[in-house]
Amino acid sequence: MAKDSRPKSAAVRKNKKGPTSGSGGQGRRKLEGKGPTPKAEDRVYHKAHKQKQLAERAAAKREANRPRTRGSGYGADDVVAGRNPVLEALVERVPAKEMLVAADIESDGRVREALQHCAEQGVRVRELTRRQLDNASGDAVHQGLALVLEPYEYADAAELTEELLEKAAKGYIAHQPLLVACDSITDPRNLGAILRASAAFDADGVLVPERRSAGVTATAWKTSAGAAARIPVARAKNLTQALKEAKSLGYFVVGLDGGGEMSLPGLSLAEEPLIVVVGSEGKGLSRLVAETCDAIVSIPITKSTESLNASMAVGITLYEISTARQGVRQS
Repeated sequence: MAKDSRPKSAAVRKNKKGPTSGSGGQGRRKLEGKGPTPKAEDRVYHKAHKQKQLAERAAAKREANRPRTRGSGYGADDVVAGRNPVLEALVERVPAKEMLVAADIESDGRVREALQHCAEQGVRVRELTRRQLDNASGDAVHQGLALVLEPYEYADAAELTEELLEKAAKGYIAHQPLLVACDSITDPRNLGAILRASAAFDADGVLVPERRSAGVTATAWKTSAGAAARIPVARAKNLTQALKEAKSLGYFVVGLDGGGEMSLPGLSLAEEPLIVVVGSEGKGLSRLVAETCDAIVSIPITKSTESLNASMAVGITLYEISTARQGVRQS
């Protein structure tokens, strides 16, 4: 038998088996595979991924446009808090979703009467803990009772002004239409007080702009002392344009301002279809609204008083108009 004439080291190298030095087990990892296939919506090149992104953006946009609430999900502006305010709102039949009652409330005549009104009006009653009720009412003094309101249904400004003229022409109302327009009234308490004054002196409605204006919230309801249920509030997309359209129908528009060229006593336009515009206490009437007015009227006050509260100015003006109209009817 012939012997292998190659060097021993070469024979060893030829017959050596097994993984080479430094392989690191790469073969085993290849056999393990890449794991489960990702969902279609998670693959950036797939159509489903783009659809998912669009859906997420749409949801984020809806969330950004959603009215902000706090606590348990109710906005404080949508909740009347306190035993007397809740009972007053129910007596006036303010549209309400539900009444929230503290689990440990000490019942009295007001609570029992409120529960009775809820039963008669079909308003749901829900029991909450004190902490939940604090959150729902925006930490207001609720005395264990709060009322969640339905969103207020605003009238349309153009429809309201036309409807009132038709009613006056047919004798359904005994006087020419009288409206109050709020220019940049952002405090709901001021709006509530204006509603109260308007109802007290026989105004037929209140106009507010959609933007930069207080709305009929729970605070406005409370301040109006029930008047918000008796007088319509109309929203206008653009107050200046709404006033111009009303003028084209036959209304006269007067603005309230301390530096007006006409004094309130003996207002010559009192007997006409009339819109009284009141501005905010700080800025007064905006420029475009003031230019739209047929007259700027001032209320005489003492020099020591800089200005009147907006709701007070409305009340004084409406009283003067009411007095003038009553004098005409009696003569």
